[in-house]
Amino acid sequence: MRREQRLADAVVELTDTLVKDFDVTDQVTLLAERCTEFVDVTAAAVMVASGEAGRWTSATAGASADLFDVLTLARLEGPVLGSYRTGEPVGPMGLTGAARRWPAFAAAVQRVGYRQVCSVPIRLREEVLGSVLLLHAEADPMPASEVRLVQTLATAAAIGHVHEREVRGQSLVVTQLQTALHGRVLIEQAKGILATRLDTDVNAAFELMRGHARRHRRRILEVARHVVEKRALPDFPAKRPGHSHAR
Repeated sequence: MRREQRLADAVVELTDTLVKDFDVTDQVTLLAERCTEFVDVTAAAVMVASGEAGRWTSATAGASADLFDVLTLARLEGPVLGSYRTGEPVGPMGLTGAARRWPAFAAAVQRVGYRQVCSVPIRLREEVLGSVLLLHAEADPMPASEVRLVQTLATAAAIGHVHEREVRGQSLVVTQLQTALHGRVLIEQAKGILATRLDTDVNAAFELMRGHARRHRRRILEVARHVVEKRALPDFPAKRPGHSHAR
């Protein structure tokens, strides 16, 4: 398969997040793998802020050495934090330049055998979700075209992540609205039933249900459901002293 087709497929993979069992860890792992597949780097690490202070979801690809120290320091200093805060790429740069800005981070990178670093933001418009850290064992500068390609992959991942989050949020709102609507319909049905049985108007029937619910410390939906099912106000047992029902 031609490289252009594989790259197009990778972009589709990263944006296709509307699946039942979506997991952000799977997505960041995929992004790290695709970066090492399409760009001439030795290793890639993807770090996405989790929304909690100081918490990140991370994944690596291509690393032959343990990157634990590098990723731990990347949360505190270095190009990952720089691109995350500014929304712009940081680097590429050799370790001499990196050491002047982030000595502890550069030392950790050098210990595991890398000589060049670069970070690009995982960003959709103004929202920055995290960063991709690129590590290279060679000293030759990474071409700007390679950085742009990683930015394309990172943006695709950001689109997928934000889209999934928004759809999930919309689904929750729809569920809440459906629940509220169902409750409203149930109350209206109960008002009509009670008004007919007691030969009164629906407003008086509602006040009767509400008063009954308050006296017995019950939710009005519970009273309305009983009226719809039994055609009468519920006969609740007496409350024990100190016992209350969640409203």
